[in-house]
Amino acid sequence: MARDYCGKCQRPLPACICTLITDIDNDIHVIVLQHPLEVKQAKGTVTILAKSLNKCSVFIGEDFTQNTELHQLLSNYAQRTSLLYPSEHANIIGEPIIQENEQPKCLVLLDGTWKKAYRIFMLNKFLHELPHLTLPREIEGDYQIRKTNKGNALSSLEACTHALILLEGSYDKYQMLLNNFVKFNQFQLSFNQNKNP
Repeated sequence: MARDYCGKCQRPLPACICTLITDIDNDIHVIVLQHPLEVKQAKGTVTILAKSLNKCSVFIGEDFTQNTELHQLLSNYAQRTSLLYPSEHANIIGEPIIQENEQPKCLVLLDGTWKKAYRIFMLNKFLHELPHLTLPREIEGDYQIRKTNKGNALSSLEACTHALILLEGSYDKYQMLLNNFVKFNQFQLSFNQNKNP
């Protein structure tokens, strides 16, 4: 028997997350490069993020070197695009090394497990040429539904939201999105509890 899906969030109706989507007029355009195996991942957070941010573009794949739509979008922001990725050359957001005239107008995010994100990073050499940013270590995640061996691991939604808060200097604008992320965790955990009475 076919399952009914929500036309907006594309999830089965009992798992619909549309009530967790908010409306945020973000200043910095967010580009998400999403690994294909993350698209239908029930624990993934990009759907809530992308549908909540007014300026957000999601591209699905591994190798984006020939994606003309993506490269056109990146060229629109010239030298004002940064990659949120903890490489050894990454600058910590909030430290004085990032001058005001170097603040990004576009932020690229890799969505996938650490292994998948690293694969995307290695396949797309143009990402190496962008300035790399990373979050301060003291930011702790609240991602309860997905396990990782990495310390201070954040979901894509959390990492992006905290980066926008720090770069735009506006916590209030994004508070509802973080609140809804907590509700998303609770919602997903309720499914697990129902499966394991």
